[in-house]
Amino acid sequence: MNSSALLALQCMDLTSLQTSDTPTDIARLCEGANSPFGNPAALCVYPELVATARQRLDELELQHVHVATVINFPSGDDSIESVVAATERSLAVGAAEIDLVMPYRRWQSGDNRHCEAMLSMIRSVTLNKARLKVIIESGELAASNLIRSASELVIETGADFIKTSTGKVPINATLEAAHVILDTISKSGRTIGFKAAGGIRTVADAEDYFRLAATIMGDSWVTPTHFRIGASSLLQDVIKVLGGDTCMSDSPADTKKGCY
Repeated sequence: MNSSALLALQCMDLTSLQTSDTPTDIARLCEGANSPFGNPAALCVYPELVATARQRLDELELQHVHVATVINFPSGDDSIESVVAATERSLAVGAAEIDLVMPYRRWQSGDNRHCEAMLSMIRSVTLNKARLKVIIESGELAASNLIRSASELVIETGADFIKTSTGKVPINATLEAAHVILDTISKSGRTIGFKAAGGIRTVADAEDYFRLAATIMGDSWVTPTHFRIGASSLLQDVIKVLGGDTCMSDSPADTKKGCY
């Protein structure tokens, strides 16, 4: 279990995406990422809080922890022009990873051209500047054929990761959807990662996804380079498993420095 907890920490995108988040909340999130057992791969925050996160991480000498942000979030309904502008603003203030919501409702309705245009445009904006993770909202797509075809589009347009969910819909990450996505990645032969997000709260939950990914992609594939978990409360269980005396509340934004 300890090895799984360490892997979960290393692969974690520690996330706070509450509309009430303040710079103080995000500073505390950064402090929570500074655990005695290691650090998450990234912190994921709203675009207007990217600069705060980057500054506080640098102050904590956590330059290796990336700042991720969400674009076209959570509905996926913004115009291509506004999505491009939001991405460029986020890159300018320190975002190293862009989690883009695919226009999944358009995909469901058969408007493939719009979806391809947005993903291709944001790939061009982020190329050689930031890692691009595309959220397909698998719980809303629901049908395996739609999850697979959406994953194929993400791969074809050159993204770095396929991400399951925003965490803002009734059904988020599931092992069933993860299996379809990972199988699609495997069959593509491309180098692209996978991110599970929404509802992964314990090390035991994370282990289920590790096992699935290892079965399909191989043990050596399950590293932060290819595998991420988007989570807001998983860190608490990781620290508990690793033996820390955590005093974190349910929200990582409430984490106080030194509560280990």
